[in-house]
Amino acid sequence: MDLYDMTFFGEATNRICGSLDIHTALERCFHYLKDYLPINGLAMNTYDPGKKEVRNIAVVSDLDNGRILSFDPVKLTPEAISFIENYPPTPGPALILNVPNQQVVANLVWKAMGKPEISLLLLHPIVDEVRLGVVFIFAEGFDRYEPEHSRLLTLLHDPFAMAFSNTLKHREVVRLTEMLADDNRYLARELHHLAGDQIIGSRHGLKEVTEMVRQVAPLSSQVLLLGETGVGKEVIANAIHRASPRANKPFIKVNCGAIPDELMDSELFGHERGAFTGALQKKRGRFERADTGTIFLDEIGELPPRAQVRLLRVLQTREIERVGGTAPIALDIRIIAATNRDLEEMVARGEFRQDLWFRLNVFPIHIPALRDRPVDLPELMDYFIERKAKEMNIHPVPVPAPGALADLSRHDWPGNVRELENLIERALILHITSPVGTPLRFPDLDSPEPTSPATPPPLPEETTLNLDDAIRHQIRRALEATDGKVKGDNGAAALLGVNPSTLRNKMKKLGIPFGKSLKK
Repeated sequence: MDLYDMTFFGEATNRICGSLDIHTALERCFHYLKDYLPINGLAMNTYDPGKKEVRNIAVVSDLDNGRILSFDPVKLTPEAISFIENYPPTPGPALILNVPNQQVVANLVWKAMGKPEISLLLLHPIVDEVRLGVVFIFAEGFDRYEPEHSRLLTLLHDPFAMAFSNTLKHREVVRLTEMLADDNRYLARELHHLAGDQIIGSRHGLKEVTEMVRQVAPLSSQVLLLGETGVGKEVIANAIHRASPRANKPFIKVNCGAIPDELMDSELFGHERGAFTGALQKKRGRFERADTGTIFLDEIGELPPRAQVRLLRVLQTREIERVGGTAPIALDIRIIAATNRDLEEMVARGEFRQDLWFRLNVFPIHIPALRDRPVDLPELMDYFIERKAKEMNIHPVPVPAPGALADLSRHDWPGNVRELENLIERALILHITSPVGTPLRFPDLDSPEPTSPATPPPLPEETTLNLDDAIRHQIRRALEATDGKVKGDNGAAALLGVNPSTLRNKMKKLGIPFGKSLKK
């Protein structure tokens, strides 16, 4: 390659590969080539083997006052398809077509362009023995190109092949990204549906809760959801997110009671590669994944002390540090926390940080138990029957038996809305084999109402005990009154007003035997 060719090659390559936008790159190259050969347009076409058609990727032209010429995908004839698919995958000189109808594929594209009186010069870029398509230049009039023009364009095979390959890969990445975004939107809608995307009882028993949701949703303030297990705290959190400006951003749920203490920091805040044994690659934590969106911290009262400290820092600075990292990562997140425990009492016992409680308790929303809003039972019953019947493909949707609503109303619902949902699902499972038209019954509610558990005698006034001794004494009294039964309507947990698992953990901590250990 002499100096003339080297200069031509270098300048043209700079223009072809000098922009990530293929239209910009072709336009710069087009204006440069005007000084070396006849040219009124420069274009890239590719062959789609699935649809058996030629598609235009980019074209620039100064014909018709600079109008950019393009065309719709061209369906190929069997002869044209055979020509393309059998074309040798090796670089060759640029092909001169001073009359476009001289070649079967060029003739079809020429017709799609409106049969203008032009001459074509075609280059077939090839990378790793794969033909990418065709780069062609065209000039007004027939018989405009000579062998020297073919030689010059052939010099540009490699830069055109690089630009062509990058463009095709970029467009595939964009296509897959759009597919992934669409899939994520679909999955988000499905997850919202599974989590509960409407508040049943918003016009009656949860009217005040719904109004508070409406007030706080447009803001970025922390929200603390309070209520017993199963009242629907996740549904309310989801409703706040869906009604907020962050609705199309991530909604990340974290069950703080389900993450082992030793993994808490890594799960919430992520870790750097090599931060600890087994950390083979960098990991983004739940907070980082929730950036620009909402993070829902369920069972916040279960957070261990060390995680409480780090959460407090996030609330104060809106920054996190991955485990093993040193650089802070700024976050734009909204935090919604939820608990069925009395955080204020936990603060008094030293089990929960007071400063963290103050930070979380910006806008508390108390969600009433189902037994405190029986007016919502008819709507909830209809909602769950219809939803579960659809999920289980039960047609037609069964109608509740006479008196079923009265049975539901007499129940105390210690498991709240979740218990009602599970009860209806069990009833539908039993109903599947029933004849069409059989009313839906709730056999789990047919048993007589349990008698009220006995109340343990109060502590003697003269007794002086420290806090642990007082708790131990009261638990033993409850166990005596319930014959050692922990769980159930007549169990010690119900008598003391706590969750059975919470009571067992407390008994284990205080050394009070239960279950199998009680029999030893």
